[in-house]
Amino acid sequence: MKRVVITGLGVISPIGNDINTFWNNAKNGVCGIGEITAYSTEGMAIKLAAEVKDFNAENFGVEKGLARRSDRFCQFALAAAQQAVKDSNIEGNVDSSRFGVYVGSGIGGINTFVNECTKMNEEGANRVSPLFIPMLISNIAAGNIAISHKAEGPCLPVVTACATSTHAIGEAYRAIKHGYADAIIAGGAEAAITPLAVGGFMNSKALSKSTDPLRASLPFDAERGGFVMGEGAGIVILEEYEHAVKRGAKIYGEICGYGNTCDAHHYTAPKPDGSCAAKAIKEALCEAQYSEKDTLYINTHGTGTPLNDKSETLAIKTALGDEDAHRAHISSSKSMTGHMLGAAGAVEVIISALSLQEGIVTPTIGLQNPDPNCDLNYTPNNAVQADLTIAISNSLGFGGHNACVAIRKYKS
Repeated sequence: MKRVVITGLGVISPIGNDINTFWNNAKNGVCGIGEITAYSTEGMAIKLAAEVKDFNAENFGVEKGLARRSDRFCQFALAAAQQAVKDSNIEGNVDSSRFGVYVGSGIGGINTFVNECTKMNEEGANRVSPLFIPMLISNIAAGNIAISHKAEGPCLPVVTACATSTHAIGEAYRAIKHGYADAIIAGGAEAAITPLAVGGFMNSKALSKSTDPLRASLPFDAERGGFVMGEGAGIVILEEYEHAVKRGAKIYGEICGYGNTCDAHHYTAPKPDGSCAAKAIKEALCEAQYSEKDTLYINTHGTGTPLNDKSETLAIKTALGDEDAHRAHISSSKSMTGHMLGAAGAVEVIISALSLQEGIVTPTIGLQNPDPNCDLNYTPNNAVQADLTIAISNSLGFGGHNACVAIRKYKS
């Protein structure tokens, strides 16, 4: 079995469009939530979202024509991939037939879908763009990234709702571990802040109706009332260890475990006892050879919905046992970024890797009134220093999809 390391990072997010800005804001508890600017919210109950700010794909090296032919989610993916590839210096230093792309999206090109449906209703089907399908389909980000970086190896987009990019990274890890690729561009992207998507989530009672950005996304807080829609992309370069060392690549951390289960319970609600999510956590930690000697950081799914936070707390306790669960350092990045849906997991893997590297646990901001049912150490409001040795990132998606990726602090 091959070892797998992270050698490049890229991000487009509500708290920063490059790794340094993003990481500094995450450490400092900066809130990326604000009033929606993408459309008028007049007459709508949901006024807030975590939008990407000041984004122009061409500023990230995405060719103008390609950007024009791409939905916003795909532009995010291409921009984050450009960052990660440049950061890793992998391009030109890997056999193209052994270079893969595992980049997914939970929803795909919904902006394109809305625009073309409007056009059809107003002008007729003959006016629908010939680019409608290639801009809509959720696998197109992976395809366009592969074209842009001449990645001719395995290309496997994943669609598992909010667990999408954690599964993409986990499956990419397995592909390299078992010898099917030397390096893979992995992660996810999402851009679904539209009246249609927000209306759908709102009417399923999943979203926070708060009008205060600082009291909207409240993971593990007794006053939590739903998640806040976010958008963006997270991309990591995974690489076989010997391949990375041979070319002198910098290494952010080592992927060392992956768990993948399904609740098989309900199409939107998590299993109340968290037992299947716990199994995914156990699988990842077992493969990572976690022991009581480790200092563990858990980046939770932590959406701020009443059901998720309670069941995820139970899952952590079931997986670790009560003592280790209370000993672990835990936080939810969604308190700052909102819920980036299919991009969330990859962004949270990036935070987990940087947390290990710097020995910093990013905060769960807004956690003022802890829920008695959520009684673990969620790092409220301010970052803390800790000599972390291992981290896991949890993602739990509609459909009962559970994913967990384990990362060890890299020691040369």
